[in-house]
Amino acid sequence: MKFLTFVAIVAVIWLVGLFAFADRVRSFTPAVEPARADAIVALTGPSAERVNAAIRLLEQDKGQRVLISGVNREVRRQELRALTPGSNKLFNCCVDLGFEAEDTVGNAQEIAAWAKAKGYDSLIVVTSDYHMPRALTEIRAASPELELTPYAVETPSLDDSRWWRAAVTARRMTLEYMKYLAALGRALVGGGDAERSATEAAPAGKAAVAGKAG
Repeated sequence: MKFLTFVAIVAVIWLVGLFAFADRVRSFTPAVEPARADAIVALTGPSAERVNAAIRLLEQDKGQRVLISGVNREVRRQELRALTPGSNKLFNCCVDLGFEAEDTVGNAQEIAAWAKAKGYDSLIVVTSDYHMPRALTEIRAASPELELTPYAVETPSLDDSRWWRAAVTARRMTLEYMKYLAALGRALVGGGDAERSATEAAPAGKAAVAGKAG
C-alpha cells in the first residue's frame, strides 16, 4: 500500500510538472522584441522558420553575427541563403554555419565554443517554443557565463490551452518534457547553472532542409 501511495504521489508531481512545463512553453510566444545582444544563434529544426527568424533579427541589428547550429552536412550554404531572400549581403558577411551538432547537447557545445572564440558574452537564442527550455538549459550547462535571451518561434498546434486533448500535441509536449527533465538532471549532475535556467525556462532528428539538431 505504501508503495502504491508513493507511485501515486510521484505520478501527480510528474503531471503537475508537465502542465507547468506546457505553460512555460506557451509563455514564450508571441515572441517579444529582444534587446540587442552580442550575437544571435539559431538551432536548426524541422522547418526553416528558426533560420528566418534569426536572419530577421540580424537585419534589425539585434546582434553582430548569426550562428546557425546543427546544419546538415549535405546542405550547401547557398541553399540556406535561398531560404532568406533579400538578405544575401548580410548572409554572406555575417552568418556562420555549424555542422558538428547532432542533437541539442551538441548545439550547446557548438554554441559555447563559437561564442568563446568570438569573445561574445550575450546571445539571443532562436528555436521553437517547445524546444526553448531544454535549449537554454543545455547552453547554460555548456557555458554558464553567457547571458541568454530567448526568442521563440511559435508552434501553432501547441498554442491551444487544451493541447492535452489531441494525441499529436500531447505526445510532443510529453516527449519534450521528458527530454527537458533529462537535460535538467545532466546540468545538476554536471554542476551547470540548472537552477537559473529552470527559472527562465523538437525532438532531435534530421531536419528536412535546414539542419539536423533540435
